[in-house]
Amino acid sequence: MPAFDIEAVTRELRAAGCVFAEDEARLLVHTARSTGELAGLVARRVAGNPLEYVLGWAEFKGLRVGVRAGVFVPRRRSALLVDEALALAEADPPRTVLDLCCGSGALGLALISELCGHRDPLPDLYAADIDPVAADCARWNLAGVGGRVYQGDLFDALPARLRGRIDILLANTPYVPSEFLARMPPEARDHEPAAALDGGPDGLDLARRTAAAAPAWLAPGGCLLIEIGTDQIPAATALLTGSGFAARIARSAELGATVAIGLPATATSGP
Repeated sequence: MPAFDIEAVTRELRAAGCVFAEDEARLLVHTARSTGELAGLVARRVAGNPLEYVLGWAEFKGLRVGVRAGVFVPRRRSALLVDEALALAEADPPRTVLDLCCGSGALGLALISELCGHRDPLPDLYAADIDPVAADCARWNLAGVGGRVYQGDLFDALPARLRGRIDILLANTPYVPSEFLARMPPEARDHEPAAALDGGPDGLDLARRTAAAAPAWLAPGGCLLIEIGTDQIPAATALLTGSGFAARIARSAELGATVAIGLPATATSGP
């Protein structure tokens, strides 16, 4: 491997405003195979491209998930969705899992990876996204775990044979209210697809559509998990109960995350 000047890279990144310049410099240096390639990677990062796009992967729950330009970058806080789904899976092993609005497929990949070695057989994994670039990225990520990925608008993307068969439905629907998009960090606002961020006037447009349609697709006893903002708890609770679910809210101060969980209406508490 060529000798790279990591201190020089760190200085260049820091001058460009990268808060974690030293850590990013190490990752870029480790990725580059030549000084010319490193210069190109650093130039892209300095120009404001998300680090994950520059590297070609994002770290999520200990996994390297492939990402590409135009695909939503999985956030650390979304680990709460996976953790809550894992708890449900341990209490009642699922046969079928759906990762809806899947982006790179990170949630489904992480859940199946967590279940590996603990469950045999593993549940069938399906994923769907409206964006063809995201769906193609998810296919690449999920090929190793046998995941099947479909492209289309929410449940319209799915084969009819899945109706009434889904045990765990993970839905990382966009939940940023439209008026707040302009306040997002430039890396997200200028590079990630608006459809993966914009949740409509109150941020819950797709969550509302998902909750309304989910009962027809869930198996008896099936559960729906949706990532939301903390200020959306009352509205998310109402949309879940309005769709026939018993609602539970999970929060993680460490991750800064909130998940609304739709349980069977007869459930009185979560696992």
